Parts: sequence; structure tokens; C-alpha cells
Amino acid sequence: MRLYPPLLSQRIWVQKFGKGFTSVEVKVSKSFLNKNYNHSIFGGTIFAAADPFYALLFDQILQRRGFKVRVWLKSAQIQYLKPGRTNLYFRISISEEEIAEAEHILKTVGKYVKAFPVEMYDKNGLHCVSLINEVYVRNLYTDEKSTIAY
Repeated sequence: MRLYPPLLSQRIWVQKFGKGFTSVEVKVSKSFLNKNYNHSIFGGTIFAAADPFYALLFDQILQRRGFKVRVWLKSAQIQYLKPGRTNLYFRISISEEEIAEAEHILKTVGKYVKAFPVEMYDKNGLHCVSLINEVYVRNLYTDEKSTIAY
């Protein structure tokens, strides 16, 4: 992921994926490439950092459990609480309960939509950004166990 051009050019670094893609730790490095007029990290960079990861985690988790899915970020809300004047960090994780809920809904309804939080902190632990990402997951399999047709 570090070499993926949209992330690389914005200085967004995946530091670590958790076992089975159940979590991810991300660093947004402040640099001349993403610094705004006020010498803080550009809001678009911050937004871009949070965009792909819930969808990526759900996609990897569910594929590993035998689902064929289409996943994307359906909507997002962001609040910039403090300027990102240093590097920003965030960690997101998906619990076994959330995975089980998604699997159940995908097997019975066929699509799963849920909002998840992302909180970003600077290197001093100052809470700088709060986001809500709404993830959309569609089960692409159609079989006799499904209660709906896709």
C-alpha cells in the first residue's frame, strides 16, 4: 500500500495491518507535498487518508471467509478539530462481532451498510480529526440460500 500512488503522493503510510486484516495503523506525514497555506496538513490529504481503509479491511476479511463482495465508502463526514501541524496517526479495527454482523446481513439481506468512526491524533496525542465513514458491502454471490435476488 505504501507505493499506491494516491497514498504515496499524499505521504499516507500504512504502518501495520493486523492479523487477518482486522485492523490497520496509518501515519499521515506532514511534508511540503501536503502542507496548506496555514502550514498544517491539507484537509484533502486527511480525508484521503481515512477513505480506503474500512472498505479495504472488510473486503479482505470477507474474501478470506469465502464471500465475493463489492465494497466501497458510501459516505463520510469529517470534523477538523485542530490543525494537523505535525504528523497524524490513526488506527481502525473491526471486531469479531462486527464481522459476524456483516456476514449474517450479507447472507440474509445481501447488502451491509454501517457507519464507523475514525479518530486522528497528532504526535503529541492531540485529537485533531474526527470522521464517520459509512461502508457499503454487497454480496455478489447468488445462490439457493439467499432470500433475495441480486
